[in-house]
This record gives sequence, structure tokens and C-alpha cells, in this order.
Amino acid sequence: MSDPDIVIATFIAYLAVLAILGVLAYRQTRDIAYFVLGGRRLGRCITALSAGASDMSGWLLLGLPGYAYLAGLESLWIALGLGLGTWGNWHLVALRLRVFSQLADDALTIPEFLANRFGSDRPLLPVLSAVVILLFFLVYTAAGLVAAGKLFETVFGMPYLLAVALGLAAIVLYTAAGGFLAVSWTDAVQAGLMFFALLLVPVVALGQTGGVAGAWQLLDAVAPQLLNPFTDAQGETLGLLAVISLLAWGLGYFGQPHILARFKAIRSPGEIAGARRIALAWVSVSLLAAVAVGVLGRIVIGGGLSASDAEKVFLLLVDALLPATLAGVCLAAVLAAIMSTADSQLLVCSAAFTEDIYRRLRRRSRAAGSLVAVGRGVVVLMALGAFALAADRDSQVLDLVAYAWAGFGAAFGPTLLLALYWRRFNEAGAAAAILSGGLTVVAWHNLEGGIFELYEIVPGFVVAGVAGVVVSRLTAAPGAAVTALFDAAQAALREH
Repeated sequence: MSDPDIVIATFIAYLAVLAILGVLAYRQTRDIAYFVLGGRRLGRCITALSAGASDMSGWLLLGLPGYAYLAGLESLWIALGLGLGTWGNWHLVALRLRVFSQLADDALTIPEFLANRFGSDRPLLPVLSAVVILLFFLVYTAAGLVAAGKLFETVFGMPYLLAVALGLAAIVLYTAAGGFLAVSWTDAVQAGLMFFALLLVPVVALGQTGGVAGAWQLLDAVAPQLLNPFTDAQGETLGLLAVISLLAWGLGYFGQPHILARFKAIRSPGEIAGARRIALAWVSVSLLAAVAVGVLGRIVIGGGLSASDAEKVFLLLVDALLPATLAGVCLAAVLAAIMSTADSQLLVCSAAFTEDIYRRLRRRSRAAGSLVAVGRGVVVLMALGAFALAADRDSQVLDLVAYAWAGFGAAFGPTLLLALYWRRFNEAGAAAAILSGGLTVVAWHNLEGGIFELYEIVPGFVVAGVAGVVVSRLTAAPGAAVTALFDAAQAALREH
């Protein structure tokens, strides 16, 4: 970097803003309901931007551009799948979850919502859900820490583990202090930074390569197969399994607890439509820009990056094309992408343990002051566990994200959709869906060849959906109180 001091100063200024937001949120975090869900008072803009930023983790600026660098326009299939998934999540889940969760005894977490939705006092469903959340978020948070390590290692030449530790410390401090409000406010700021960086870098790169037409000609001369979305990096036609696997990323949205939390926290159901428009615009532009970064990086940097280094293509473009001040802002945007997801994940883990395991099994009141302290302690413990998983420097961000994304999508996606749309769905069906979906992903992920090349979220989603329906049909129908809750939610939805 031409002037590392300017880059360091930009990072320090960025972290100072996050610290201030954390302190402000700390002062407003009065109880566990504020720590976990911010008192359900997010505005539409904060809701939309924080949902987008918590969704599009460090993989948006590292993993997806790296994949586009290696595979070219084949990566558009992932972008299309994610775009459709975002659209489906906002249209099919957002409003219903906001209404249902409040009527279901003001449920703060997904496990608590499921328990209240079925009127159950038994710990099986919430504890099972919380355990799935804790296990898969360990992997997901580790992906963010790997991205942070690669960022600091590339920019400052730090040892990898020290770089991971510094990124983790920054995330833990404001998340443990300010809870959901700190996470949401900082995520909105981070979404703006990410958007700016993702637009700036490809625009400058296009200026260096003669615009869209010039860039297309340059890449066509050296790697024409990368310009065809229907072929892979070797120029061979994509098979049906490959296309389905790439599009299937969109299925994951219906089960991501850190994104679903934003739907529950918005101030009013009437603000969902406005938030949806903001979110869809942000996601669509960001995904296309990330693909452009990777493809243009193949032209500006050349094809010399190995598969393990391809995820640094955004960092290398920033170094090659931008002056130090703008480079500092763009590199801060990478840190923003990492932190905006890791903080949300740690908070969801904290909420799942505190609300759905500790409070339920210890039978504590939600007003108990000790719950916030327990929640903050869980943030630290989960962070340390993720650090241990991230210690492998050769881990690929996209691979880690893909595994955790599939786990959540399969375990909770069909379960949430059935809970929100099917009156006959019951507690046994929900438990069967969560368990079968999660186990299918774990088993499929460890198999190779033939049909097992299909992304594990597809069989996991199908198995969970079938298990939920079959088990619900074979077991007792929900009682009158449960169907009354469903009918009350349906009536409330008709008002919106």
C-alpha cells in the first residue's frame, strides 16, 4: 500500500465509530428483551440494511469475488439464487414472522417462537433448536474470522492467528456491550461502507480496462470460457446438478436466524414493505458488483492466483487501483462485511443459549438482570470456540459459509415455512424437520461422487419438509389454543 499510515488511520476511525455506537446501545440495553431484539423498535432503513449486511458476510467481498475470479460468469448462478432467496424471504417470511412472533407470547428467538407457536412447555423443541444454532454458528462465525485473518495478513503483514484474534476482539467488545441495538446500528453503517466499496472498485477497474466492451475483449482473448455462464472454468458445459446447486443457495434464506431476527425486530408490520424495497435494491446491486470484482480482477491482476489465494482478489485490486485514503475505506468495508455477520451470529448464539437453554431450564424470569450477564458471557465463549475452528489458515471462506448456510437452511427453512403457513403443523413435525434437515446436511456433506455432488442444502431441505409433513400427519393434531393462535395471526395479517 502506498501509505500504510493512512490505511491504519482509516481503520482506527472506523473502529472508533463502532465503539461509540456500542456505548450508546449499551446505555439503552435495559433487559434481555433489549439485548436480544432491541425492544422491537428498528426503523425500516436500519432493518433493511442490517439484514443485508448480516447476510452478506466477508464472503461477499472475499468469497464470491474469489469464486468469480476462478469461475467467471458461472458465479452469476449463485448471485441469481441469492437474489431470488432474498426476494422470497422478504415476501414469504418477513411480515408473517413479525406478526406471529409477537402474538406467540412476544417470542424473542426462533426456538422460543417454535415452542410458543405449538403451546408447548416441554424443553425438547427449543433446546434442540438452540443446539443446532450453536453448532452451525460455530462454523459460520469461524468463516468470518478466517476472512478477518486474511484481511489483516494481506494488508498489514500480520501473523495469521494474531490477525484473527484482533478481528475477533473488536467484534466481541461492541456485541457483548450493546447487544442487538449495537449490532443493528453498526450493521447499517457497515452496509453503507460495503455498498460504496463494491461500486467503487469495479468502476475504477473498468476505467483501467476500457469500459465494459474493453474488459470483455481482454478477457475473451485470454480466458473466453469465463464469459459463458453455462460453462465452468475449464470451458465444459455445466451439468444440471451444478446449476441446481448454485441456485439452491437461495433456499438457505428461510432458515438463517441472524437474518430472521431483523424481521422480528422491525418497529411495525406496516414498515415491512418499505424495508423490503431497500433490502432488495441493496442486495441486487451488491451481488452483481461482487461478481464484477472477481471477473475484472482476472484481467487487472492476471490469472496467477491459486485457488487458496483467489479470495484475496478484492484486496489486491484495491491495492493496485486506489490511492491510500480510498484504499483504507475499501479495506474497512471488508472488515465491515466480516463484522456485520459475525456480530449477528454471536448475538443469536447468545440469545439461543440464554433464552432457550439457560432461562428455560433454570426457570428464570425474563426480567432477571443476570440474563444479560449470561448473554454477554456466551458471546465471549462462542467467540473463543470459533477462533479455535478458524486457526486453520488454509480454510476457504466460501466453503465454511456454504456448509453452515446449508445447515441452517435445511434445519429451519422448511420448519419456519410450515409453522407460518400450515395450520395442521405440530410440535412433533417441527422437531422431526429440524433434526432430519440438520442430519441430512451433515451426512451429505461427507459423501462424494455422483448425486452427492449436489449441494447438501437441496436434499436437506427436501428431507426436512417431507419429515415435517409426514410426522405431523401421523401424530395428534394441534389443540384448540394452538389453532386459535394461528387463526389470530391470519386475521392480523389480513390487516396488513
